[in-house]
Amino acid sequence: MRIALFGTHKVGKTTLAEELLEKLPGYTLEVEPYYQLESSGHEFLEEPTAEDFVEQFNYSAQLISQSGDNVIFDRCVLDILAYLHILDPKKNIQFLFEKTFAVLAEIDLLVFVPIEEPDLIPYHKSDLPKLRSKVNDLLRDWIDDFGIQAIEVNGPLSSRNNQILAKIKS
Repeated sequence: MRIALFGTHKVGKTTLAEELLEKLPGYTLEVEPYYQLESSGHEFLEEPTAEDFVEQFNYSAQLISQSGDNVIFDRCVLDILAYLHILDPKKNIQFLFEKTFAVLAEIDLLVFVPIEEPDLIPYHKSDLPKLRSKVNDLLRDWIDDFGIQAIEVNGPLSSRNNQILAKIKS
């Protein structure tokens, strides 16, 4: 099974992915494309740019397409595309949308990790809080508008983990 966690930054995707990895023997974790690209020598600017997200998008699409079974993806093309759209709303992303849906068809379980209500990260402690909020809202809209089959997890880590494990078993 291929599982992709998506959502804005600072919502607990990585922590959840690491916890799932412990509960799912034989699975591997693909860390965020940003970190994989950075560790291979790609230099990102301090403030994210649309080009940075195009690079991450392409890398994520390649990771998913080339992966085998039993993989957990910490971030995927969907949330990367949301960042790109928020940062450059005039950019024509139709081709990337089409590619997104083709890549998402290769994922067995999409897991949306939203900003909690109330938000667990204080506004003043969040990196780029306006961007964070806009991406979260756009992802929620896209799930509804495009009928994306995803489960939304919430609550403490153990609850989120149990929600995913229950979905896998069903």
